[in-house]
Amino acid sequence: MPRVRVPVPMRWSDLDAYGHVNNAAMLTLLEEARIATFWSDGGSAAGTKVLTAGPTATSFTLVARQEIEYLAPLDYSQEPVAVDLWIGRIGGASLEVCYELRSPAGTLCAKAATSIVMVEAASGRPRRLTEDERTALESLLEDPIEFRRR
Repeated sequence: MPRVRVPVPMRWSDLDAYGHVNNAAMLTLLEEARIATFWSDGGSAAGTKVLTAGPTATSFTLVARQEIEYLAPLDYSQEPVAVDLWIGRIGGASLEVCYELRSPAGTLCAKAATSIVMVEAASGRPRRLTEDERTALESLLEDPIEFRRR
C-alpha cells in the first residue's frame, strides 16, 4: 500500500475530562501528520512534500471539508500515535487526504478524510494542481476511506 506512516506525539492538553484524547484534539493530531507529510517551506524537499506553505507561498491549501469516525478511545501515552496517510482522490484543484490513527498499542482509534483545495494567494481563487504536484500525489493514491453508514 502506498501509505506514509507518521509518528505524532500527544500532548497532556489533548486530554478531556474522561482521560482520553478529546475529539477536537484528534483533528489536530491528523493536521500535524498531514503537514509533516505534504507541506514544505519551498526548499528542495523531495518525496511527498510537494505543497508549499508559509507567508511567501504563491498558493495556499485550504481545508474544505473534514470527516472523522471515532472507533475507540485514545488514552494518553508518552509514545506517539501512528497516523497512516494516503491520497483518496485527486481532483482538478483539490485532493482528499485519508487517515487511519492508531494508538501506541496498535488499536485503530479513528479514520478520517480531509478535502484540501489549492488556492492562489494573490486572488484567493482555486487553482489547478500542477503536473509535478499531481505526479507526486499519485504515488500515494489508494482507495478512499469508507465510513460506516449513517
